[in-house]
Amino acid sequence: MTPQNRQFDFWYAVHNTKIVRGPSRALETFGATRINYHHIAELPDDPRKIRIREGRLEAHKPAIITPEEYAEAHMEGFGAEARRYLDFLKENRDSIRILQYGYQLRQEAFSEQVVTDSLEAVTARVVKEVESSEDDFAAVIQGVDEPWDVSLVHFFWLHVNASAPINVREFEAARKQEFAETTPRAVRDEVEAAFAKAQENPALVHELGALLQRKGVFERYQDRFFKLVRRG
Repeated sequence: MTPQNRQFDFWYAVHNTKIVRGPSRALETFGATRINYHHIAELPDDPRKIRIREGRLEAHKPAIITPEEYAEAHMEGFGAEARRYLDFLKENRDSIRILQYGYQLRQEAFSEQVVTDSLEAVTARVVKEVESSEDDFAAVIQGVDEPWDVSLVHFFWLHVNASAPINVREFEAARKQEFAETTPRAVRDEVEAAFAKAQENPALVHELGALLQRKGVFERYQDRFFKLVRRG
């Protein structure tokens, strides 16, 4: 199979993926997230035959990393086309957030069955069952029968992008709380005074950086410090 055909395989799956019902909650910020998925697809040789796959998608606790770095996304239980699609995402990572948050992704397929009915009717029944379960992390996805797990990568990428702003806010709130509890008020006041001076006089930025390092708080202020450096 040529590289062009391999890419066509995952793009065919991506463009034929429909998130019928996504989780009602964002991915967990401070712990693992387990999403119970239902993947529904017509069999290619008989559109009246519908395959329903049920399983669990597990995302480990996200870890915010520096803007200059990118984490690897580790995958377990995915096929070749799903991995090739992730490689494509890596090559175009400036436009996505899945890699910046260092998620580890594991897919567990629990069961599958083939039923005879229309895609619409089967999907409606599955959605009704999922909604009656009141599972905040349940998802119903329509896709192709092969390579079906590309749909899971695509779904997860979409949900990461939707969850990221919430994760960042919660991370930042926790960091601020921890910093306030563990850093003396005198140090925080000294740092704020140094930032104010460096904003007025760019020549003092180097001195500000040295102060942050000396007080052991550079990591906490690095985004703000580098923003000041770029402005200068």
